[in-house]
Amino acid sequence: MPVDGFENKRVIITGGSRGIGEQVARAFASSGARVAILARNEEKAKEAAAAIPGDVSAWGLDVADEAAVNEVFGQILEQWDGCDVLVNNAGITRDKLVPMLKADEWDQVMNTNLRGTFLCARAVLRAMLKQRSGRIINITSVVGLNGNAGQANYSASKAGIIGFTKSLAREVASRSVTVNCIAPGLIDTDMTQALNDKQREQIMGQIPMKRFGTGDEIAAATQFLAGEGATYITGEVLRVDGGMAM
Repeated sequence: MPVDGFENKRVIITGGSRGIGEQVARAFASSGARVAILARNEEKAKEAAAAIPGDVSAWGLDVADEAAVNEVFGQILEQWDGCDVLVNNAGITRDKLVPMLKADEWDQVMNTNLRGTFLCARAVLRAMLKQRSGRIINITSVVGLNGNAGQANYSASKAGIIGFTKSLAREVASRSVTVNCIAPGLIDTDMTQALNDKQREQIMGQIPMKRFGTGDEIAAATQFLAGEGATYITGEVLRVDGGMAM
Protein backbone atom coordinates (compact mmCIF):
# COMPACT_ATOMS: atom_id res chain seq x y z
CA MET A 1 0.00 0.00 0.00
CA PRO A 2 1.51 3.36 -1.03
CA VAL A 3 2.56 5.65 1.81
CA ASP A 4 2.84 9.44 1.53
CA GLY A 5 6.15 11.21 2.05
CA PHE A 6 8.49 9.07 -0.05
CA GLU A 7 8.11 10.71 -3.47
CA ASN A 8 11.60 10.82 -5.06
CA LYS A 9 13.29 9.70 -1.84
CA ARG A 10 16.50 7.76 -2.51
CA VAL A 11 16.38 4.30 -0.94
CA ILE A 12 19.07 1.60 -0.98
CA ILE A 13 18.11 -1.94 0.09
CA THR A 14 20.65 -4.72 0.53
CA GLY A 15 19.48 -8.29 0.13
CA GLY A 16 16.64 -6.86 -1.92
CA SER A 17 16.11 -9.57 -4.52
CA ARG A 18 13.75 -11.80 -2.52
CA GLY A 19 11.85 -12.27 0.72
CA ILE A 20 11.72 -9.36 3.15
CA GLY A 21 14.08 -7.22 1.07
CA GLU A 22 11.96 -7.56 -2.06
CA GLN A 23 8.81 -6.64 -0.14
CA VAL A 24 10.52 -3.59 1.33
CA ALA A 25 11.72 -2.54 -2.13
CA ARG A 26 8.22 -2.96 -3.56
CA ALA A 27 6.68 -0.87 -0.76
CA PHE A 28 9.07 2.04 -1.21
CA ALA A 29 8.78 1.96 -5.01
CA SER A 30 4.97 1.98 -4.82
CA SER A 31 5.24 5.08 -2.63
CA GLY A 32 7.22 6.95 -5.28
CA ALA A 33 10.77 6.40 -4.01
CA ARG A 34 13.81 5.78 -6.18
CA VAL A 35 15.00 2.33 -5.15
CA ALA A 36 18.30 0.52 -5.60
CA ILE A 37 18.14 -3.24 -5.01
CA LEU A 38 21.48 -4.76 -4.03
CA ALA A 39 22.05 -8.52 -3.97
CA ARG A 40 24.96 -10.94 -4.27
CA ASN A 41 23.33 -12.47 -7.38
CA GLU A 42 23.06 -9.62 -9.88
CA GLU A 43 20.72 -11.55 -12.18
CA LYS A 44 18.28 -12.17 -9.32
CA ALA A 45 18.48 -8.48 -8.42
CA LYS A 46 17.67 -7.53 -12.02
CA GLU A 47 14.73 -9.94 -12.10
CA ALA A 48 13.34 -8.47 -8.88
CA ALA A 49 13.81 -4.90 -10.11
CA ALA A 50 12.10 -5.67 -13.42
CA ALA A 51 9.08 -7.09 -11.57
CA ILE A 52 8.57 -3.98 -9.44
CA PRO A 53 6.82 -0.99 -11.04
CA GLY A 54 8.59 2.32 -10.56
CA ASP A 55 12.11 3.72 -10.52
CA VAL A 56 14.00 0.59 -9.44
CA SER A 57 17.60 -0.27 -10.31
CA ALA A 58 19.60 -3.43 -9.60
CA TRP A 59 23.19 -3.91 -8.51
CA GLY A 60 25.26 -7.00 -7.80
CA LEU A 61 27.13 -6.77 -4.50
CA ASP A 62 28.72 -8.96 -1.85
CA VAL A 63 28.22 -6.75 1.20
CA ALA A 64 31.19 -8.36 2.98
CA ASP A 65 33.58 -7.13 0.25
CA GLU A 66 34.85 -3.71 1.35
CA ALA A 67 36.19 -2.65 -2.05
CA ALA A 68 32.99 -3.72 -3.82
CA VAL A 69 30.79 -1.92 -1.27
CA ASN A 70 32.75 1.30 -1.68
CA GLU A 71 32.61 1.05 -5.48
CA VAL A 72 28.89 0.24 -5.80
CA PHE A 73 27.75 2.72 -3.17
CA GLY A 74 30.01 5.34 -4.68
CA GLN A 75 28.33 4.91 -8.05
CA ILE A 76 24.81 5.02 -6.60
CA LEU A 77 25.52 8.08 -4.45
CA GLU A 78 27.07 9.88 -7.39
CA GLN A 79 24.08 9.13 -9.62
CA TRP A 80 21.59 10.19 -6.95
CA ASP A 81 23.66 12.94 -5.35
CA GLY A 82 23.04 11.40 -1.93
CA CYS A 83 20.85 8.86 -0.16
CA ASP A 84 17.85 9.27 2.13
CA VAL A 85 17.29 5.72 3.41
CA LEU A 86 19.50 2.66 3.75
CA VAL A 87 17.89 -0.66 4.68
CA ASN A 88 20.54 -3.21 5.69
CA ASN A 89 18.72 -6.47 5.06
CA ALA A 90 21.38 -8.76 3.54
CA GLY A 91 21.93 -11.84 5.65
CA ILE A 92 22.72 -15.54 5.54
CA THR A 93 22.44 -18.54 7.87
CA ARG A 94 24.72 -21.52 8.43
CA ASP A 95 22.80 -23.32 11.17
CA LYS A 96 24.54 -25.97 13.29
CA LEU A 97 25.01 -26.75 16.95
CA VAL A 98 28.24 -25.23 18.24
CA PRO A 99 30.20 -28.54 18.53
CA MET A 100 29.62 -29.12 14.80
CA LEU A 101 29.98 -25.50 13.71
CA LYS A 102 33.06 -24.85 11.58
CA ALA A 103 35.06 -21.66 12.01
CA ASP A 104 34.50 -20.69 8.38
CA GLU A 105 30.72 -21.10 8.85
CA TRP A 106 30.96 -18.71 11.79
CA ASP A 107 33.00 -16.28 9.70
CA GLN A 108 30.68 -16.43 6.68
CA VAL A 109 27.66 -15.44 8.78
CA MET A 110 29.49 -12.75 10.74
CA ASN A 111 31.04 -11.28 7.60
CA THR A 112 27.79 -10.99 5.67
CA ASN A 113 25.43 -10.09 8.50
CA LEU A 114 27.54 -7.88 10.78
CA ARG A 115 30.54 -6.75 8.74
CA GLY A 116 28.22 -6.10 5.77
CA THR A 117 25.92 -3.95 7.89
CA PHE A 118 28.92 -1.90 9.07
CA LEU A 119 30.41 -1.49 5.60
CA CYS A 120 27.14 -0.40 3.98
CA ALA A 121 26.23 1.99 6.80
CA ARG A 122 29.68 3.55 6.65
CA ALA A 123 29.37 3.92 2.87
CA VAL A 124 26.32 6.22 3.12
CA LEU A 125 27.30 8.17 6.22
CA ARG A 126 29.38 10.89 4.59
CA ALA A 127 26.49 11.81 2.29
CA MET A 128 23.89 11.68 5.06
CA LEU A 129 25.98 13.73 7.46
CA LYS A 130 26.65 16.32 4.76
CA GLN A 131 22.96 16.69 3.93
CA ARG A 132 22.08 16.59 7.66
CA SER A 133 19.39 13.98 7.18
CA GLY A 134 19.08 10.26 6.63
CA ARG A 135 17.64 7.01 7.97
CA ILE A 136 19.58 3.81 8.46
CA ILE A 137 17.42 0.80 9.26
CA ASN A 138 19.16 -2.45 10.12
CA ILE A 139 17.27 -5.74 9.97
CA THR A 140 18.21 -7.82 13.00
CA SER A 141 16.13 -10.69 14.47
CA VAL A 142 14.41 -11.82 17.64
CA VAL A 143 17.16 -14.43 17.95
CA GLY A 144 19.56 -11.53 18.42
CA LEU A 145 17.59 -10.78 21.59
CA ASN A 146 16.79 -14.30 22.83
CA GLY A 147 19.30 -16.60 21.16
CA ASN A 148 18.37 -19.86 19.50
CA ALA A 149 19.85 -23.34 19.68
CA GLY A 150 21.64 -24.21 16.46
CA GLN A 151 22.04 -20.56 15.49
CA ALA A 152 24.89 -19.30 17.66
CA ASN A 153 26.62 -17.64 14.70
CA TYR A 154 23.42 -16.07 13.35
CA SER A 155 22.26 -14.95 16.82
CA ALA A 156 25.66 -13.42 17.58
CA SER A 157 25.67 -11.53 14.29
CA LYS A 158 22.18 -10.18 14.89
CA ALA A 159 22.98 -9.20 18.49
CA GLY A 160 26.06 -7.44 17.14
CA ILE A 161 23.87 -5.45 14.76
CA ILE A 162 21.85 -4.20 17.73
CA GLY A 163 24.98 -3.01 19.54
CA PHE A 164 26.32 -1.42 16.36
CA THR A 165 22.98 0.33 15.76
CA LYS A 166 22.86 1.87 19.22
CA SER A 167 26.48 3.05 19.04
CA LEU A 168 26.12 4.55 15.57
CA ALA A 169 22.86 6.23 16.56
CA ARG A 170 24.73 8.10 19.30
CA GLU A 171 27.46 9.17 16.88
CA VAL A 172 25.21 10.72 14.22
CA ALA A 173 22.12 11.94 16.09
CA SER A 174 23.27 15.56 16.18
CA ARG A 175 23.20 15.63 12.36
CA SER A 176 19.57 14.44 12.22
CA VAL A 177 20.53 10.98 11.00
CA THR A 178 18.61 8.23 12.77
CA VAL A 179 19.71 4.61 13.11
CA ASN A 180 17.26 1.93 14.19
CA CYS A 181 16.69 -1.83 14.06
CA ILE A 182 13.76 -3.97 13.11
CA ALA A 183 13.72 -7.42 14.74
CA PRO A 184 11.44 -9.74 12.77
CA GLY A 185 10.14 -12.94 14.27
CA LEU A 186 9.07 -15.80 12.03
CA ILE A 187 8.13 -14.27 8.69
CA ASP A 188 6.39 -16.15 5.88
CA THR A 189 9.14 -16.26 3.23
CA ASP A 190 10.57 -18.93 0.94
CA MET A 191 12.79 -20.03 3.85
CA THR A 192 9.92 -20.65 6.27
CA GLN A 193 7.73 -22.20 3.58
CA ALA A 194 10.30 -25.01 3.38
CA LEU A 195 9.42 -26.08 6.95
CA ASN A 196 7.32 -29.22 7.34
CA ASP A 197 4.00 -29.26 9.19
CA LYS A 198 5.53 -30.51 12.44
CA GLN A 199 8.17 -27.79 12.42
CA ARG A 200 5.59 -25.12 11.68
CA GLU A 201 3.38 -26.38 14.51
CA GLN A 202 6.28 -26.29 16.98
CA ILE A 203 7.22 -22.78 15.99
CA MET A 204 3.61 -21.58 16.08
CA GLY A 205 3.46 -22.63 19.73
CA GLN A 206 6.06 -19.96 20.51
CA ILE A 207 4.09 -17.13 18.87
CA PRO A 208 1.27 -15.60 20.96
CA MET A 209 -0.50 -14.35 17.80
CA LYS A 210 -0.46 -17.92 16.40
CA ARG A 211 0.66 -17.01 12.90
CA PHE A 212 3.75 -16.12 10.92
CA GLY A 213 4.33 -12.49 10.02
CA THR A 214 4.39 -11.23 6.45
CA GLY A 215 6.93 -9.33 4.42
CA ASP A 216 4.37 -6.55 4.05
CA GLU A 217 4.34 -6.10 7.83
CA ILE A 218 8.12 -5.72 7.92
CA ALA A 219 7.92 -3.30 5.00
CA ALA A 220 5.33 -1.22 6.87
CA ALA A 221 7.58 -1.06 9.94
CA THR A 222 10.49 -0.03 7.73
CA GLN A 223 8.48 2.78 6.15
CA PHE A 224 7.40 3.94 9.60
CA LEU A 225 11.01 4.26 10.77
CA ALA A 226 11.93 5.97 7.49
CA GLY A 227 8.95 8.33 7.58
CA GLU A 228 8.06 11.67 9.13
CA GLY A 229 6.46 10.01 12.15
CA ALA A 230 9.82 8.69 13.37
CA THR A 231 12.01 11.79 13.26
CA TYR A 232 12.62 11.61 17.04
CA ILE A 233 13.24 7.87 17.24
CA THR A 234 16.82 6.57 17.14
CA GLY A 235 18.78 3.69 18.62
CA GLU A 236 15.61 1.62 18.97
CA VAL A 237 14.85 -2.04 18.28
CA LEU A 238 11.33 -2.44 16.89
CA ARG A 239 10.18 -6.04 17.30
CA VAL A 240 7.75 -7.26 14.62
CA ASP A 241 7.27 -10.78 15.92
CA GLY A 242 3.69 -11.40 17.00
CA GLY A 243 4.82 -11.30 20.63
CA MET A 244 7.41 -14.05 20.23
CA ALA A 245 10.13 -12.24 22.21
CA MET A 246 7.95 -10.78 24.97
